[in-house]
Amino acid sequence: MISLEVCANSATSAISAQTGGAARVELCNNLHQGGTTPSLGHIIIARKELSIKLYALIRPRSGDFLYTANEFEVMIEDARMCIDHGCDGLVFGILNKDGSVDIERNLQLASLARKHGLGVTFHRAFDVCNDQEKALEDVIKLGFERILTSGGKSSAMEGASAIRQLKEKAANRIMIMPGGGISESNLSHLVRFTGITEFHSSARSIIHSDMQFRNDNIMMGSRFVDEYATYETDVLVVKKLIAIANGLLIK
Repeated sequence: MISLEVCANSATSAISAQTGGAARVELCNNLHQGGTTPSLGHIIIARKELSIKLYALIRPRSGDFLYTANEFEVMIEDARMCIDHGCDGLVFGILNKDGSVDIERNLQLASLARKHGLGVTFHRAFDVCNDQEKALEDVIKLGFERILTSGGKSSAMEGASAIRQLKEKAANRIMIMPGGGISESNLSHLVRFTGITEFHSSARSIIHSDMQFRNDNIMMGSRFVDEYATYETDVLVVKKLIAIANGLLIK
């Protein structure tokens, strides 16, 4: 069976992921910024409600993956918070200035996780490494379970050839898990082309606000964001993705 990890932007999305049949949740906040570390509240509620595995993203800010000493301290403390509140794994990735994998810092975080029995996933920082073949070997040596990747492209479909090559080079030493723009319209092609056994998707749908009064003369954040709409993981989309991946049909 091919399994789905859902990138859940809230405890609510995490619960929907489980209801839809996901094997694992990667919990984060701020998906519109590529994801940041989830709040303690989301972690507590998600852990209380989930029986499936709960991994938490450790990313202190949006942007690149080169972190200051203070930012790395934040990552360590966030990792400890996730450990203390029952997460099953951590998702992170730290790079050097030259685009190579930061061996020392990744090892510190990975060792902390493993000391407490947690798994570790290297996230899409991998996609902006300067040498993916070397990065693959570095991440394997660091003891990560899997790499989340779009093959160095904006979407997994664009990077499908690279994903297939990474899977072949990994030779079962680490899981290669495609993510990035995976949807009902392209998943079957990606599965056939790459031979994946795990994939990663937010499986989101738009949720419109129930607010009756709306002030349309103000923007609280980005001008590209609808203040009266949010995105949450959709149970039906999760079910459809899993069915498609495993060759079934849901009408």
